[in-house]
Amino acid sequence: MGKILVTGATGNVGRHVVSQLAEAGLEVRALVRDPQRARLSVEMVRGDLTAAETLEPALRDVESVFLVWPGFATDNAADVVTAIAKHARRVVFLSANVADEPEMHYHEIERLVRHSGLGWTFLRPGGFAVNTLGWAEQIRQGVVRWPYGQAARSLIHEKDIAAVAVHVLTSAGHNGAAYVLSGPERLTQAEQVRVIGEVIGRAVRWEEQPAEEAREQLMAAWGNAEFVDGALTGWESFVTSPEQVTDTVRRLLGRPALTFRQWARDHAADFS
Repeated sequence: MGKILVTGATGNVGRHVVSQLAEAGLEVRALVRDPQRARLSVEMVRGDLTAAETLEPALRDVESVFLVWPGFATDNAADVVTAIAKHARRVVFLSANVADEPEMHYHEIERLVRHSGLGWTFLRPGGFAVNTLGWAEQIRQGVVRWPYGQAARSLIHEKDIAAVAVHVLTSAGHNGAAYVLSGPERLTQAEQVRVIGEVIGRAVRWEEQPAEEAREQLMAAWGNAEFVDGALTGWESFVTSPEQVTDTVRRLLGRPALTFRQWARDHAADFS
């Protein structure tokens, strides 16, 4: 098997992809902006997906690429995909399960990859469990004030996304597949807070926040009105139409997806 390039190698999913590939004894290269700060135990090459001209050294002798797109802009996406296609034979793209949001940047990246000549597989996870780390400070205070407490989601552990990515990168039969990934169960946001509290041994309660108040806070933090409004609309929709639960992780890996409680155990220190 040829060398695998991992982009987003220091991120929540990418770092697990790197470590799982390395533990399997495979040739892995990490694309990083600053090798000295990244501190990964694999080959690292400096480069940045926002500057396609920096990718040539990282792509040399690469057979497969795990692609994580940075941010929302797709201005240079065609140049990046073209650069990858000049060297690699296949790409596994970490997309998202956003079929009802055609304006999202994921769709543009998927379109470019489909027409690149590369063999491709798309991973489309729903909600990431790791995003609940955004509540960490509130959980330490004992109250999470947030909108749409009854929004039910099937949050997935980042380790499961990485494990699926590694499986797809290292086995045959996945070209042209788009896998929708989820955790094994649905929990409302209020229930997620309760589970975290139980795991860390602290009483934590949910306090419903008006959506307009949340929008002001999210705009200050994220600065992207389209993304903020999309997030709020999504959470609201999960109140009446809970997020999909799939068995994709079990089918591909031969084991159940990790539960949200397991995720909370793995991240207990982050809430302490």
